[in-house]
Amino acid sequence: MIMKKIMMMLALVLIVSTGFAFTGEDAVNKRALNSFKSEFAGATDAAWTSGSNYYQVAFTMNDQKLFAFYNTDGDFMAVTRYISSFQLPLKLQGSLKKSYGNYWITDLFEMAASDETGYYVTLENADTRIVLRSVDGNDWSIYKKSKKA
Repeated sequence: MIMKKIMMMLALVLIVSTGFAFTGEDAVNKRALNSFKSEFAGATDAAWTSGSNYYQVAFTMNDQKLFAFYNTDGDFMAVTRYISSFQLPLKLQGSLKKSYGNYWITDLFEMAASDETGYYVTLENADTRIVLRSVDGNDWSIYKKSKKA
């Protein structure tokens, strides 16, 4: 249950794209820094930012742009990466095409935390924006839905 709350909070952070304050390494919790350097050895271009109750580090590893999240105590919460629809599990790809063929994808990312992987996709058409989520490659569920202005 705690993991689902963490996943939901991180998804909301990425979807809403709240403002971040740039944070130099000297202002980041040392435990988070050490955890990052250990877990993601070989990462380059690390840039830390902070939210109200978490740290985010954007970095490059193996030619991929990744984002890791740590709570204010320095505990690792999750890592995310933007992906293409072709990187989704086949079941999720098919489900999107079948149920949301009249929408276009504006955002798609994978989130991995401890023992759980989730996918979040933002779909839009002329009138509606829908955010769907799938946990561990199971079916999509509506995470957020809104009318466009």
